[in-house]
Amino acid sequence: MTDVKNVVLVHGGFVDGSGWRGVYDLLTADGFNVSVVQNQTLSLESDVETTHNVLALQDGPAILVGHSYGGAVITEAGNHAHVAGLVYITAFAPDQGESVNTLLGTFPQDGPQPPILPPVDGFLFLDRGKFAESFAADLPADDAVFMADSGPMGRRGAQRRDHRASVAHQAELVPHRER
Repeated sequence: MTDVKNVVLVHGGFVDGSGWRGVYDLLTADGFNVSVVQNQTLSLESDVETTHNVLALQDGPAILVGHSYGGAVITEAGNHAHVAGLVYITAFAPDQGESVNTLLGTFPQDGPQPPILPPVDGFLFLDRGKFAESFAADLPADDAVFMADSGPMGRRGAQRRDHRASVAHQAELVPHRER
């Protein structure tokens, strides 16, 4: 895979592609061609289609990287002909017939829970006051506030209704390495 120079980054459900800025900077500095997908998070199907559109623009094989809900997207989109491999970064990796929602249901009830508010007209929102702790605890406070204020809403169907039709690749866990 040393010949793979394209990386496609897929964001999670309650943020947008700008959250990948630090990763983008590191990868481009190392000579990779990096594309950042801007999913609408209205449905898994539409996010896979958007990701396929970005993959189709690549000039060769690509590594597809997903974070959080983006893991469900890359697992389905990973069957695209340009995908050489998948990378999950703190991401959901649902198995055949599972959804992000079914995986959320496996979280220990006495442990931390995602601060998802009750749906409004079919859309999900996060509790803004709990955003930093749950999604951006490692960022400077002003960056976390910006992400909370600028993040998209997620359509309920992106987590609940849509189940993957196929599993793109078998996962291999790779330990984190410091730069």
